[in-house]
Amino acid sequence: MKINIIKELSIQINLNGLSFCILNKTDNTIEFLKSITFEQRLNPVEVLNRLKAELSSNTVFSEDFNAVLVIHQNELATLVPEQLYDATHKVDYLKFNSKILGNDFITEDEISINKSVNVYVPYVNINNYIFDTFGEFVYKHSSSILIDSVLQNTETKEESIVHIHVNKSTIELLVIDNGKLQLFNVFEYYSKEDFIYYVLFVFEQLNLDVENTAVELSGHINKDDKLFTILYTYVRHVSFIEKKYNFDITAETDKRHLHQHYLILNSF
Repeated sequence: MKINIIKELSIQINLNGLSFCILNKTDNTIEFLKSITFEQRLNPVEVLNRLKAELSSNTVFSEDFNAVLVIHQNELATLVPEQLYDATHKVDYLKFNSKILGNDFITEDEISINKSVNVYVPYVNINNYIFDTFGEFVYKHSSSILIDSVLQNTETKEESIVHIHVNKSTIELLVIDNGKLQLFNVFEYYSKEDFIYYVLFVFEQLNLDVENTAVELSGHINKDDKLFTILYTYVRHVSFIEKKYNFDITAETDKRHLHQHYLILNSF
């Protein structure tokens, strides 16, 4: 008897790179995991061309998928408390901290764990291509997945915890206090000095103690990176986020660096 194999595909889109992950739900394993970093920041049209090239050149993407998720990772997003949210004011929420154009398509994710709405601009050209290629699919903003997963993974403690998700040119920074999201912001950096400036600025604004407040890291960072070195120079307790996933990872990847794939692994 032929076994019906159920597979799900997640694709993470960033102007600095792409990530792909395939979960085989039949045997509960991550069987494909790949990240591509561009040499320089591209525009959405160039990213689409790179995406097309990758999907057409690898036979793993020619399989039938029961579900496809696209993760849009950009700075064009803002959080609004659920009680204050009005769908007719999407543009107003977003324009205060993002550069948006008059013809930008704006949508939202509901983040139920902290009763908020994430308003953002997806890459419409990517969405159109994914629909033409795979048919019906779901898309979310990366910060929606990040906030939800970090809150679920953080034990309720009185002490504040700072989580930094590092990308090639931006950091997404969360402060969790007593199990609740106290702050979320995205900062663009060009050097390690920019990076540590924004981190210490958040510490100062929220009166956090660099000697006692724990910082956990995910994303594009390792212990031998200059970002990690300068962070550890100023902050005492720094570690990489650890999580026990409810699936096995058989894809060829360094298990010591799973924090680099934190976003896409938490998309299922």
